[in-house]
Amino acid sequence: MTDQQPYQQYQGYQGYDQQNWPAQQQGHDDPQAHLQYTQQWQGQTWETSVQPPVTADPAHMPAQGYEGGYAAPAVAGAAVDPGPLGHPGHPDQADAPARTEAAAAYGPATLAGNSRVTDAQRARLEGRSPIIEPGMQPAALTALLGLLLSGAAAVGTYALLVPLVVLQAVTAAGWFRLNGMWPARQGIALAFLGALVSDVALLAAGRENAPAAILGTLGVWVLLCLVLQLRSHADPDERMYGLMATVVSAALAILATGHLGADPEAVTVGTAAVAVAVLARALPLPTPASVVVSLLAAAGAGIAVGGMTGMGAQGALLGAGAAACALIGHRVASYDYPSRFVHFTAGVALPLAAAAPAVYVLGRVLG
Repeated sequence: MTDQQPYQQYQGYQGYDQQNWPAQQQGHDDPQAHLQYTQQWQGQTWETSVQPPVTADPAHMPAQGYEGGYAAPAVAGAAVDPGPLGHPGHPDQADAPARTEAAAAYGPATLAGNSRVTDAQRARLEGRSPIIEPGMQPAALTALLGLLLSGAAAVGTYALLVPLVVLQAVTAAGWFRLNGMWPARQGIALAFLGALVSDVALLAAGRENAPAAILGTLGVWVLLCLVLQLRSHADPDERMYGLMATVVSAALAILATGHLGADPEAVTVGTAAVAVAVLARALPLPTPASVVVSLLAAAGAGIAVGGMTGMGAQGALLGAGAAACALIGHRVASYDYPSRFVHFTAGVALPLAAAAPAVYVLGRVLG
């Protein structure tokens, strides 16, 4: 798929202005002409002003928080530096590895070849964590969506389908953005379509055949993603990036169908526990204490909601298990200086999507 490109494909971003690019490469003969055309960005994930290089002093460098903005989108699994894109033999290219290794100066990325150290790399060099957690606002949206799932499950299967489809759509979009691929309309549409097919297959086969419906759809969609990527004319590395992002996005969206296949009481308890867990995780506490408080709060919510559904004290185990999986999804959405858009898509959806298998399995075991 040609539009599932890593974010290094600058023209894929909405902030790119084609009118700023010189027509017919005018001034190419002038060795200094290309320096005047710099990269323009409108999002919050890149610097938008040219600043003079500053000496990096870890002792006097303030830590960058959530409100400070985000300097670069991250590819899940590794921090990617856009790297020099200038003409061969440019002096910036010659000394870029030395400057990057020493982290002596940080300048804005430009099409003229100025190398840029990402904030994730800069944080590691200074001994700081490159992790930024979504925060209270995305947690509140996750809690709202979780409570909608919880209440809809108590109403009926088709009522549950409405917030579930919303969850699957946000999951598909959020995973691509987390991997620095945006826009990726074909990949997002393909992953979301797989989730819808899984929902329809489960409704047709019945809740008792949920594993066959979910796993069968997942197998077909992995094969479909592979075939479509093999027909792409992109570079091999880009095709691999697109294939992995599409497969994982589709898998997460399809696995979220587990909420539809689980016992309604388990969904009511599990999603309510996830809602409480993510809110507790967003509290300004040290990470170990925040995780413990989150799990305890989820167990307490499981007992409370379980008492209303007839599950009783077993709701504590279901709530804690669903919260543990949700915290894994929360952690994935916090990787390597993610942007605000990542936090409001992947940060909202991944906790609930990751909790679906636990809700299904524990609901069957405890039910």
